This record gives sequence, structure tokens and C-alpha cells, in this order.
Amino acid sequence: MGKIAFVFPGQGSQTVGMGKDVVDNHNGAKEIFRKADERLGFSLSQLIFNGPQEDLTLTTNAQPALLTTSIAILEALKEEGIMADFAAGHSLGEYSALVAAGALSFEDGVYAVRKRGELMEEAVPNGEGTMAAVLGMDREALKKVTDDVSAQGNSVQLANLNCPGQIVISGTAKGVELASEQAKENGAKRVLPLQVSGPFHSELMKPAAEKFASILEEVDVKDAQIPVVANVTAEPMKNSEEIKEKLIEQLYSPVLWEDTVETMLAQGVDTFIEIGPGKVLSGLIKKVNRRVKTYSIQDMESLESVMSSLKEESQ
Repeated sequence: MGKIAFVFPGQGSQTVGMGKDVVDNHNGAKEIFRKADERLGFSLSQLIFNGPQEDLTLTTNAQPALLTTSIAILEALKEEGIMADFAAGHSLGEYSALVAAGALSFEDGVYAVRKRGELMEEAVPNGEGTMAAVLGMDREALKKVTDDVSAQGNSVQLANLNCPGQIVISGTAKGVELASEQAKENGAKRVLPLQVSGPFHSELMKPAAEKFASILEEVDVKDAQIPVVANVTAEPMKNSEEIKEKLIEQLYSPVLWEDTVETMLAQGVDTFIEIGPGKVLSGLIKKVNRRVKTYSIQDMESLESVMSSLKEESQ
């Protein structure tokens, strides 16, 4: 086996009940949920386990909920002795990756993403900004479309470069609408509006980024113990100061997920383990390179299955 990367999902993967059976079976996972409730001053665990889904999906709740669930599952995985050579996460998931790499304590991480969610919600009034997924169009052609629309006074930009043929755009409601129409005229196979509460990873998030800089001064960011590949550059973040810079930039910059996967592949990673709810990243990674091994751990059943597969490979 070559190198292993742990990858962590972002917002949108949250579901009521996530992580419950792992918590019921692992004291380390249970402790993570307890720490989250204590640090945030309310019972996040009750919201995660019992819902309602509408409240869990709010950005301010979904972000700490996903971080907590991913790190609880990671605690269970650590007990099995599996270690990573690299870590990365999609948008919010980057914070899970930094906790996994020792650059952030869990308590600081869950506090930071709660505040991040609040600032993202505040940055643009509801309904004024949005996002859409553009399928079947390459990045250069789509960037020309978004640049043209923005030049006419309707802000829109590439937000998530997920895999070949799947790019999310973000901006004002009008900017995204016009860019979506032009993308279809220029050969996009489909354009899917996303149910999101704001224009994430766009220039419209700069006010949130400026305020978030002061939040990062409240937490202790350390050098990462393993390379964490940054969304903003698709290169490993080297030290605590760079990590802070990249987390601020990440709020208004594109998530270079396809490039991030390529970076890890070039460094000898051939096994990706997605830790947290859903299998979105595993699917994207396979679209970047079909030959790599991808695993997804979201509950006890998948943890046991992945452990069994990894043990077979190592024999």
C-alpha cells in the first residue's frame, strides 16, 4: 500500500442521527460530543441526534455538527491504529483536517466553525446571493463566462472546482442566473441551482473573512503534524501563520478540490479514506482518478468494513 490521505466532507452532508452508533460504541467519540456541547454552551449533540433537520441544516449549526461528527469517527478510527500521511477537507472539512493534523484542538476548531457559520450567514442578506452547479463544462470556458457577467456588474465566480466536469459558481442571485444561462448557451450539459443560504467562496464573503480574522486570533493554531493540502492553493500548508492566512482566504476563494486530489496523488497517495457523513468526496476523487482506492467511514458498519479491507491489503 502507498500513502493514505484522510479527507473530510463539507456542508451539505449533515443528517439527523449521524455519528450516533459510533458514539454508543466508542468512549473517545462520546467525549468529542461532550466537548462540543461544553465549548459551545448548548447541546449540539441533541440537535445532531434528534434534529429537526431544518435546524441542523442552518449554516451556524451544520458546520460545528459536521466537524464534531467527523472528529468523533476519527477517534474511533485512531483506536484501530490507522494513521494518515496527508489530510484535506472540502471547505468546512478543512477544519476537520486541521484538527486531525494537530494544528487545531477540537475545542478551538468547533468554536471557530460555529463563528465562521454565523459570519457567513451575516455577510449577505438571505436571498441576495446563491450558488449553482455547472456540469459538463471545463474551467477555462466557465471562467470566461463568469468574468464576462461580473464585468457587467453582476458578481459571480468559480467557487468549487470539484472534479472534471463539475464546477460550482457563486455570487449575487442575478449574477448566478445570468452565468447559468450563458453556461448553457456555451455548452454546459446541465446547471443545477443549489439550496444554500449564501454565496459561499465568492468575493461577497470578504466582509465575513475580515471579521473571521479576529476569531482566529482567539484560538491556538499550531504547525500541522502531517501535510494538510489547502483548498485555496492545492498545496500543503506549512506553518501556523500560513494556516491562518489560508483559512481567511478560503472564505472568499474557490475550493480547488480537483487540484488538491491531484497534489496528493503526485505525492504518492493511493488510498483515500473519507471520514464523516456521506460519500460525496469519494465520488469526486474517483472522477479525478478511477484507479485509486477510496473508502468512506460514517458509522460502525462502514468502520468495520474498511478496517477489514485495509487489513487484507496489508497482508
